[in-house]
Amino acid sequence: MSQTLVPPTPKARPSTTKTGLGLAALTAIVVGSMIGSGIFALPSQMAGSAAPGPLIIGWAITGVGMLTLAFVFQTLATRKPEIDGGVYGYARAGFGNYIGFTAAFGYWVSAWVGNVAYLVLLFSTLGYFFPQFEGGATLPAIIGASILLWIVHAMTLRGIQTAAFVNVVVTFAKVVPILVFIAIAAVGFKADLFGADFWGRTTQIDGAPLGDTMTQVKNMMLVTVWVFIGIEGAAVYSQRAAKRKDVGRATVLGFAGVLALLLLVNLLSYGLMAQADLAGVPDPSMAGVLANEVGSWGAAFISIGLVMSLLGALIAWVMLCVEILRLPAVEHVMPKVLARENKHGAPANALWLTNLCVQALLLWTLANESTYTNLVYLATSLILLPYLWSAAYQVLLALRGETYESGHGRARDLIIGVVALGYAVWLVYAGGWQYLLVAALFYLAGTALYLWARKESRLPAFTKAELAVAAVVALTSVAAVALMATGNLSVL
Repeated sequence: MSQTLVPPTPKARPSTTKTGLGLAALTAIVVGSMIGSGIFALPSQMAGSAAPGPLIIGWAITGVGMLTLAFVFQTLATRKPEIDGGVYGYARAGFGNYIGFTAAFGYWVSAWVGNVAYLVLLFSTLGYFFPQFEGGATLPAIIGASILLWIVHAMTLRGIQTAAFVNVVVTFAKVVPILVFIAIAAVGFKADLFGADFWGRTTQIDGAPLGDTMTQVKNMMLVTVWVFIGIEGAAVYSQRAAKRKDVGRATVLGFAGVLALLLLVNLLSYGLMAQADLAGVPDPSMAGVLANEVGSWGAAFISIGLVMSLLGALIAWVMLCVEILRLPAVEHVMPKVLARENKHGAPANALWLTNLCVQALLLWTLANESTYTNLVYLATSLILLPYLWSAAYQVLLALRGETYESGHGRARDLIIGVVALGYAVWLVYAGGWQYLLVAALFYLAGTALYLWARKESRLPAFTKAELAVAAVVALTSVAAVALMATGNLSVL
């Protein structure tokens, strides 16, 4: 679509933060948002899906796909430095205000629902030390989660710089236990155990074979969909960066570091236990694997690391939640009230809205704990569409030749963009059609905020193309409601 879909708007007002975020803080946001609970459950999850051979193939495909997405965010940050907000800004610049709104709103809903996930998992892990928290959805656990939520809220109200500094410290603290696990696993690694059934021909999990190589690759790749969410963190905070070029650097550095940790944790585990036994280790399986090597202190050590990891992820995602509301509000895509900052430069109204939603869902989870996992999958599906729009925007720029007047790098960026777009489409498909149907309901409900923003700014609500998109969202929502009413759709 032509860029004329986006009427010229004033440059987003710079944050009132006194100094910008440096490379370390931006990288910590990427790492902090990517490393949550997934890496701590990786050994058993992957062992239940694939043998070492197919596993390596799957990681290679996933690594290439996610690396191209990392390069997309790096390239766009360099070629379009005037665009702020990462996934929101790229969707809006390439495909119009309404698509930009859906990217921002979907990302926001996904992020705060994910924060509920982190809080419940955090207190479930604390149940290792305090039985009253076991399961993470007990009354004491929800009370504890609520208290922690409002502590993080108060800290963020003190300013993004304060929250970013704490996130750097916590990110460092949570990586240490992972590195200790890797060191111990490397020492205890048994090559003969790792290669015993390299292609999974004879291994059975709960009495069932793993399947052929491609089946194993597909199954393990479905797991990897969830462990890379957060790669866009630095791009979302582009307006607050001290140096714009650090946004791309932080994205690639954060991705490379997390990928290395994931690979080492995953592959080394296969050399510590037989695959069938590894698949049966309860979550967080990293704790069980380390306990098998060094004794019970290993489980306690990893549990502490998981608590730190979840705390860091919570802080990172609270920051991302409020930023993805603030920028659209500045650019007349969200209501102006969400752009207002307090004296510390924190978007206070956006923060209050976000954490009130988190609190409400925490209370809802107390009475409906069986739906918790489905909410996490819904949150992930909501965040995948913004990835797709970002990759599509890079393809659009390369096809037009925009910012490529000299021709340098155009073919390379087009290839990277096409690969990233293909991978993003696959991620949306892997997320499941049922979640996309329910996601449409969220988009339709959120459209009220978009119409409010356009009306208060006295701007047209939709172009003809955007009206068509809104109609598709509405019709998809009707289909979702009809399927729910007949019992053919249930993800909540």
